[in-house]
Amino acid sequence: MAPDNLKIIGTAHVSEKSVEEVRNTILESEPDVVAVELDAARYQNLLNEKNGVQTDKEIKIREILKENNMTMLLVSGFLSYFQKKIGEEVGVKPGSEMLAAAEAAQEAGARVALIDRDIQITLKRALNKMTFWEKAKFVYSIIASFFTDDEAIEDIESIKEGDALEEVMGYFQEMSPHAYEVLVKERDAYMARMLLDLEGNVVAVVGAGHKEGICEKMKHPEDIPPLHQLLELKKPKITFTKIILFALPASFIIIFAAALLNGINIQGGLLYFVLLTGGLAFLGSLLAGSKIPSAITAFLVAPITSIHPLLAAGWFAGIVEAKLRGVSMDDLSDLSKTESLRDLWNNNLFRILLVVVGANIGCSIGTFLSIPNVLLPLINQLLG
Repeated sequence: MAPDNLKIIGTAHVSEKSVEEVRNTILESEPDVVAVELDAARYQNLLNEKNGVQTDKEIKIREILKENNMTMLLVSGFLSYFQKKIGEEVGVKPGSEMLAAAEAAQEAGARVALIDRDIQITLKRALNKMTFWEKAKFVYSIIASFFTDDEAIEDIESIKEGDALEEVMGYFQEMSPHAYEVLVKERDAYMARMLLDLEGNVVAVVGAGHKEGICEKMKHPEDIPPLHQLLELKKPKITFTKIILFALPASFIIIFAAALLNGINIQGGLLYFVLLTGGLAFLGSLLAGSKIPSAITAFLVAPITSIHPLLAAGWFAGIVEAKLRGVSMDDLSDLSKTESLRDLWNNNLFRILLVVVGANIGCSIGTFLSIPNVLLPLINQLLG
């Protein structure tokens, strides 16, 4: 149960009724503070979009790839796509109820409080906690839904009702328990703590999926973790998959070095290794729709990146492809307008992501094919 000085409105983020409910409640209540489920960056983006302010259109692909943020970009881009798609069905832009809350707060003379955690921190924490299979299942479900003909949403308000909401949240929790913990439960705790720290009469506007969790957290404030713990970005744990990723390239280096020291001719094996990793990275890049220079880049770097666990051939191919295509923020926003495979194929950002994935898959296949064709023969020679 929320404190007496707090009223929480649970909204559907793309609902016209939610916009009306938020505005009317704030104007009637005349609170001291209006708290909204936004962080500073998202709030500014909504204001810029409403006011037609042009933001920086350049996407720094090189930095994204170097920081290994490609997965985060892909996930956040597709999540934005789905929310905008639903909004188009019902004629309401995502975040309209939050902007309505801020505008009504100004009319009522109330202060606006941004109570959600920074979206970049949330996504990074989620990706750090998700297992490899959770990530694979999550990305697969997102991409697969691009190619399904979903039925039109007849009553978006139904997602605020108990049974429908429980079903949606339950599905999300089953698909990725670790992501659910970060994206839902942690944010419930964060927003509950932020609300408890506000003084005066408060009207809070949050997504319907968070209302119950926030109220539960506020019943037991002593169980809410300190904010610094919810904002901390820990290094990902060492998993079995990561051990394999480091052990495999190390084994190639050790075996090639041992063979060389024992006078075994490794030229043929090295050439075969280069052709397998580089050739398949080249082919994977081309099949993903890359330009020739990007595919050549994949071929040249694949033999090196395949034995370096912190590098990937697709990153370099993607950098070249991005430079050739001149990708911008417009390409990211245009994902929300895609309605067919042709639209996706013509989107520069999507094409770059395909090139990155294609080159990496090709290089990985080449590396694994090198085990029976290059590595094992060398081991047999070493063992006599």
